[in-house]
Amino acid sequence: MAKPPRPSASPSHLLYLLSLLSLLIIHLSTTCVLADSHFEGFEADDEDEALDSADSLQFSNLRSPPVSQSESPPATTKLTPSEPDTATADPTQSGTPDHPPTSPDLSKPSSTGFDYWDEDEFEGLPFLEQHQQQPSEPSKAAEDAVGPQDPSPDPKSTPAASPAKRSYMVEIVCGSFLIMFAINYFTGKRENENIALAWAAKFATKESIFEKNFSLLGVGEGEDSPLLLKEGQNVFKFYASGRRYCQGLLATMELKSRHDLISRIYNLIVPCKDEISFEVYMNDDAMDNVIFAVAKKKAAKGMQKELRDLQRFAGLLPPPGGRKWVAEELSVISESKEVAGDMITEAVLDQVFGEKAFEKFGKGFISMHFSDQHPGGHSKMLLFKFTLPDVNNMADMTRLVSLVPYYIDLVGRYKISPQARSKTEAARAKAAQEAHKELQNARQEALQKRKLERKKMMEEAEAKLGAEALRKKEAKERARQMKKSMPRMKMTRGH
Repeated sequence: MAKPPRPSASPSHLLYLLSLLSLLIIHLSTTCVLADSHFEGFEADDEDEALDSADSLQFSNLRSPPVSQSESPPATTKLTPSEPDTATADPTQSGTPDHPPTSPDLSKPSSTGFDYWDEDEFEGLPFLEQHQQQPSEPSKAAEDAVGPQDPSPDPKSTPAASPAKRSYMVEIVCGSFLIMFAINYFTGKRENENIALAWAAKFATKESIFEKNFSLLGVGEGEDSPLLLKEGQNVFKFYASGRRYCQGLLATMELKSRHDLISRIYNLIVPCKDEISFEVYMNDDAMDNVIFAVAKKKAAKGMQKELRDLQRFAGLLPPPGGRKWVAEELSVISESKEVAGDMITEAVLDQVFGEKAFEKFGKGFISMHFSDQHPGGHSKMLLFKFTLPDVNNMADMTRLVSLVPYYIDLVGRYKISPQARSKTEAARAKAAQEAHKELQNARQEALQKRKLERKKMMEEAEAKLGAEALRKKEAKERARQMKKSMPRMKMTRGH
């Protein structure tokens, strides 16, 4: 059986083989060239001998320059087999003229003034040259290995600078806030002191209202004693005594927290005013059964809900017919109509509480409260509360401050009628009984609470005991109960 004929090689297949062969030859040739360029020091002996002869001729015609000479014209040097240290330190350098990138640094001048030397003939110079070039060669090799470094990037152009800017901005804002807080602290403190001093200069100095009505002003007994007592950056107090019907007077100024920056900002949103309150401590025998209050309508409702004496004894009074009454903005809370009519006199209506007078002089009025059942340490008191004007307008509250000595005298001399007295005393007796019942109930609740706590503690202790201890305790309790239930027998001596 005949074999089939072998197919002939196509021309394209031959071209493909030739191209692969050519690529292989090119690759081998390039690797050989690279190897030769990196290992030029190991050339043929003939070439080395020719170079040595040329060097010897050149050195024989030159004079040795002094060792201290450091500048010479640049020249291209070529490594020889006699310099193995420099060749091995930087294998990328080349000494042949065919590869200029691998040549040594051309810009570095020679320190001897010649290109080649013989180690046997010039012994001192190579060591000096090598010693001078040794510190720069490692850095040069590191630079060649690492490559040229890029210049430092501009921090403004990099995105990493944004966190630094943000942190600096936060620090600037915090520092500015602290500076503003410190400046506001001292300025606000000074403003509050000026307001308090302006009030004291108007109403507590010589020929003033309190100086004419009280014999002792200030917190001390001497003439040089301070008029005001500073309890805080926005709280100032004034004390006066030495007047009939009362033990003394205490005025408390509660001003805005101007020294606090946050409070100042809050007051811009929620405005508030500077206030002054007067507490007059009446003598026990100088005040009758009087519970009376005058306030603005909104404040009057809050007072009746919060103050216990007004809630228990007094109520809102409608305007009476046939006589002048307070302005429509005010409300009167009293225990009886008689007391209210006696407290609101014609002089007071003309000076402050009337319609026309209140529009002009009553802008700073807040409330006025008299009570002989005031909760606290002192039961008989007169309370006044006003708003303070600014430093330049302290004279606007002159009529309001004049109400304090006026009502001290009026309440001190006032006596209610027998009919009103009987009603007020019955109401106070009833209130005393209710208070006593409340006290008893509170005591009973405290006792019950104490018993429950004790029982709970005993149950917890029994729960912690074991079964045997619990059985013994039950037996002991059973024996105690049986002994208690047995009849007692009394032994008598027979006659």
